[in-house]
Amino acid sequence: MAENKQHRFRFSEASFWDLQRTYFEQQGMKAWNNDQVPQYITSNPMIAAAYAEMIFGFLQDLSDRGDISETVTILELGAGAGRLAFHVLQKLCELRDYAGIVLPPFRYVMTDLAVKNIVAWKNHPALQTFIRHGLLDFAEFDAVHDTELNLVISNTTIQPGDLKQPLLIVANYFFDSIPQELIYVGGGKIFECDVLIELPENSNLFKPSEALKKMTLNYEHRRASGYEEEKYPYHDLIALYQQELEDSHILFPVVGLTCLERLNQLSQTGFLLITADKGDHRLENWKFAEPPQLIHHGSFSLTANYHAIQHVFGQRGAQSLFTTHHYNNINVGCIFMLEAPISFVNTRLAYRRFIERFGPDDFFSMKEWVDRQLDTMGLQQILAFWRLGGYDAEFFIQGAKHIASLLPEASDEEMLDIKKSIYIMWSSYYAMEQRYDLALDAGLLLFEMDMYEDAKLFLETSIHANEPVPTVLYCLAICSYELGLEEAALEYIREALVLEPEHEEALALLKCLSEGD
Repeated sequence: MAENKQHRFRFSEASFWDLQRTYFEQQGMKAWNNDQVPQYITSNPMIAAAYAEMIFGFLQDLSDRGDISETVTILELGAGAGRLAFHVLQKLCELRDYAGIVLPPFRYVMTDLAVKNIVAWKNHPALQTFIRHGLLDFAEFDAVHDTELNLVISNTTIQPGDLKQPLLIVANYFFDSIPQELIYVGGGKIFECDVLIELPENSNLFKPSEALKKMTLNYEHRRASGYEEEKYPYHDLIALYQQELEDSHILFPVVGLTCLERLNQLSQTGFLLITADKGDHRLENWKFAEPPQLIHHGSFSLTANYHAIQHVFGQRGAQSLFTTHHYNNINVGCIFMLEAPISFVNTRLAYRRFIERFGPDDFFSMKEWVDRQLDTMGLQQILAFWRLGGYDAEFFIQGAKHIASLLPEASDEEMLDIKKSIYIMWSSYYAMEQRYDLALDAGLLLFEMDMYEDAKLFLETSIHANEPVPTVLYCLAICSYELGLEEAALEYIREALVLEPEHEEALALLKCLSEGD
C-alpha cells in the first residue's frame, strides 16, 4: 500500500491554488457543464436584472453630474461561463432603451484567467450582437499580478489613469476562489497558519479535481508579528482583529485587496464594486472561526472575507452596502470607492429596491422551496414565479411536464401567457453544454397547446441542433399538416418512418395524406 506524503505550505502558497488554476485552464468552459462548478445562483436572470438596475442607476447618477461624454467600463472579474454578462447586458440595454434618457456610453469587459474561456466567449452566438455594437470586450486578467487590461476586440490597453469615468467592477464567486492568507488570532497576538497537505504518493497521476478531493488538510500556527507592525498596509484592520477576536481563524484577502487597489489605479475617479459570494461582512461572524475546509465542486472555494474589504476601503472614504438581514446562500454587497459616495442616489436606491428589499439570496431560498413544491402548484403560481425569476430556462425545464399536465384545465389567457413566456425565455437563453434540449421542451409544450406554427418553429430548431427522433418528426408532420403544408408533412413522416418503420401514428397519417392525394 502506498504511503501518503505530507507537505507544508504557507496557506496562500499551498499547492491547491496551483491545482485550482490548472483545473480552470484545462477545463475552460467545460468547468460549468451541468453545474459541475456552481454558476446558477450568481448567473441567473434574476440576479442579472438586479445588477442591471444598479448599473443603470450608476449611469443615471453620472449623467446627473454631467459626466456623459466618456465611456463607463464595466469589468467582470472571473466571468466564467459568461452567462451573467449576457443577462446583465441584455437587461441593461432593455432599461436604456425603455427609459430613453441621456446616459454615458458603456462597455462591458469580461475577464478570466483561462484563455480557453475568452476564445469561447468571442465565438458564442448569444454575445455577437453586443460585440458588433461595441458594448462587449474581453481581456485575460490575473488577479494576483496584472496591472492593466489588454482588450481583445478593440485591441486597446487600459493602463493606470486611463479611465476618466469610475470603474464599475462586478465580482461574483471571485473572492472565495483566489489565494488568501490564513491567520489565527489568539491571546491578542497574530499567528500565521501553515497548512499541512497530505496526499497519496501517486497523486501526480491524478487530475486536478481528483487531487483536490483526496487532500487532507491540517494546520499549525506560526507567530507572525509582521502583521502587527505599523508599517503593515492593513495594520488598522489587524489591530481591530487583535482587539475584538479570540481563538479565531481568519481568511485574510490580501490578494483580493491588492487586486482592487490595482484596479482602482486604472481610473482617475475610483470604482464601484458589485459583488456576491459566500462571505461575511459582520465581524461577529468571524469570532471563534474554525480552520477552513475546501468546498469541492470540480474546483474548490472558501469563504470570502467581506468584512476586511469593507473595512479597508471604508477607512479610505468608501461607503459599503450589505443587507441588514443575514444572508443564507450568497451575500450581495456594493462598495462605493468614490468621491462623495452618498451622492450616488440612484445606485443606492437600486440596491435598496433590488437587493435589500428582496434580492437574489431571497429568490434562491424561495426557489429551493418551489423546486420541492412544483408538482403541487397551479398555472398562475407557476407563471408568477417564472416572471419573478426573469423567465429562467432552468425553471421551465423543471416544470415543463407539470405545466403540460395542467393544460386540460388551462384558460385561453393562461395558454397565451405560457406562449409569451416561452418566447421571452428563448430570447434571453444563453446556451451552455447541458443535458437538456430547451427548444424541444418548448416545442412539445406548444404542440400540446395546438399552437402549431410556434411549435414547428421550436421543434425545427431542435432537430437542426440534435439527432432527430421519430416522435419529434411526427409532431412536425402534424404541425405542417395543420398549417396546410402537406408536402412538408409527407417529408417529415417519411423521415420518421426511416427511423422507426412501425411507427403507428406516422403510418396512419401517411395513409391519410396519401388518400387525400
